[in-house]
Amino acid sequence: MEGRRQVVLSAGGRRLIHARRKAMALNLEDKKAMVAEVSAVAAKAQSVVAAEYRGLTVAQMTELRARARTQGVYVRVVKNTLARRAMAGTAFEAIGPRLKGPLVLAFSQDDPGAAARVVKDFAKGNDRLVATLVALGGQVLSGKDLDRVANLPTREQALSMLLGVLKAPVEKLVRTLVEPQAKLVRTIAAVRAQKQAAGA
Repeated sequence: MEGRRQVVLSAGGRRLIHARRKAMALNLEDKKAMVAEVSAVAAKAQSVVAAEYRGLTVAQMTELRARARTQGVYVRVVKNTLARRAMAGTAFEAIGPRLKGPLVLAFSQDDPGAAARVVKDFAKGNDRLVATLVALGGQVLSGKDLDRVANLPTREQALSMLLGVLKAPVEKLVRTLVEPQAKLVRTIAAVRAQKQAAGA
């Protein structure tokens, strides 16, 4: 009888048809394993994006996961009740009450803006993927703030900006130390040129 349709009479006597979903349903051990997996990822994540995926095909979800993997983003579809349990005790615990509807969670592992960039880029070609919230640094932002988070610099960009900031004072110091000697050399050259012009 597994996988077959089963007719059930409701309290009012109406016939309801239910498809048995034993093959797809998670048992308690699977649920515990999923909660533990998502909790471990959330504990190490920099940010999380929750996006509604209603209407996406399996092929589109597979493409989203492949894109996410290349960017170091963990993507998982989790029931909201299990997601709330997984987020408990992490920096993303505050998103629990705001999880509503069928959602896919994208966690940025190293780069805080990576998940937002993946969701934003994928949503350009698939309007059915809609960001509902973004959590970063203990703050929960609305889906409208996805662009702001997506525009955060990557790790490499942030390091190069930091290097530029650190390098500027050193360069200025070197120029300041070298300038008196350069000024002396220019003055001596000007005096020599003046004497040569007067002697000629």
